[in-house]
Amino acid sequence: MRLLVTGGAGFIGSNFARMAVRKGHDVVVLDRLTYAGNLANLRDLIDEGRITFLRGDVCDPAASAEAARGCDGIVHFAAETHVDRSVLDAGEFVRTDVLGTQVMLETARKANVDRFVHVSTDEIYGESGSRPSREDSPLNPRSPYAASKAGADRLAYAYHETFDVPAVITRCVNNYGPYQHPEKAIPLFAISAIAGFPLPVYGSGTHRREWIHVEDHCSALFALLRKRGIDGQAFNIGTGERRSTMQVARAVLGALEGRPDLIRRVADRPGHVASHAVDSRKLRRTTGWKPRHTFDRDIDRTVRWYRESADWWRPTVLGSARSYLEERYPGLVAAVEGWGRQSLAGAESI
Repeated sequence: MRLLVTGGAGFIGSNFARMAVRKGHDVVVLDRLTYAGNLANLRDLIDEGRITFLRGDVCDPAASAEAARGCDGIVHFAAETHVDRSVLDAGEFVRTDVLGTQVMLETARKANVDRFVHVSTDEIYGESGSRPSREDSPLNPRSPYAASKAGADRLAYAYHETFDVPAVITRCVNNYGPYQHPEKAIPLFAISAIAGFPLPVYGSGTHRREWIHVEDHCSALFALLRKRGIDGQAFNIGTGERRSTMQVARAVLGALEGRPDLIRRVADRPGHVASHAVDSRKLRRTTGWKPRHTFDRDIDRTVRWYRESADWWRPTVLGSARSYLEERYPGLVAAVEGWGRQSLAGAESI
């Protein structure tokens, strides 16, 4: 199968592209390479000629049409995804997440693809309340990011109903794993702990999220990519493994054998949702999918990856993400620079 992966230089997209190559698929990646897109995520695949990479904007119909030529399916990851950034500047989220999705759906319609997988998010439900959100739960997004994704989600459904585009919508919980941008919670906590900087925990630290390893998310997408008779439907992707922000911070410190007191509470963000959780029984019944990873086991493996991959994350922390991180977490970038100098000095003394 020839697959177009939009946003394939990002965190989840690059992990999906790697899995697709391992499964023997022909992969085309379309990515604008904004701050969140990183060619280092795909460098070996590009250099070895195992994927085709096209730099382009999903909001550009010509670039999207070129990328989709000859493709059997489209997996649409490309989006602005960071809640905090959407609070600071909502316009880019509406442009990329809503307009970009409409352009890609139109591209899929004209290319007559067999399947369009729209990667949405559980954020569109807002508060999950006392029960996990089901696919038919009301959509009550509480951030500009979540609202833009809700709009894109409904566009995918509308294109199926109006134009018979074979769209399937997925709503996944929080991901963790390798190649995640340093501004996201687990990489941010890991990098902070590595550099000896206090882990910044919002408010009380009691906000709860459901967590999934990125490889399990990608395997669920493949299960839906192959399944027939589900066009126009939405599927939650989750594990039932819920942790508070404070529990996640402590797990990261535990994986690094860091000081348990190396945590600093920071002001809560506007519209912060107290709890996200989804009911993923529909996905499991329909496809037989189930997660292979567990948070308690794989958080250690994930944190070790960041400890051993400073050459991957330091250029981002000290480059494209620098001004954002300096503004949000004063002292973090300086701590990373100091840690880097110490590491370099230690290596030279060996």
